Amino acid sequence: MNFQVPQFIEIEDKIFGPLSLKQFLYVVGGAGLSFLFYAYLPLYLAIFPIAIVAGLAIMLAFYKYNERPFVVLIEAAIRYLLTNKLYIWRKEDRTAAKAAAKVEPITIPNGGGTAPRLSTSRLKDLSWSLDVKDVLR
Repeated sequence: MNFQVPQFIEIEDKIFGPLSLKQFLYVVGGAGLSFLFYAYLPLYLAIFPIAIVAGLAIMLAFYKYNERPFVVLIEAAIRYLLTNKLYIWRKEDRTAAKAAAKVEPITIPNGGGTAPRLSTSRLKDLSWSLDVKDVLR
């Protein structure tokens, strides 16, 4: 028994010349809405909406982003904007931060000695302790 396996199932059928049904509906819908803007608005007010509608209709019909139709991108963007977002905050481990803030000695070029190099967190701790001791006196 031989079975025929369908091939090219991801390619839409071309019904209206070189256009598939979806592409045809997007183009006709965009052209119809553009005509309504042209018919009911003065030309200087209709140009901007006509350009937006025509551009969107052409992008919906023909443009693909990452090999997926543009309508999928618009759907994902709208869904992202309308759904709740969950932000998770993770508390940092303080012991790892203290271990990274070790004092490293550096050499002084003309003096020949070494001076300790302080990290920013250690420097903030020292300045805070000096400020608190000044207030307590």
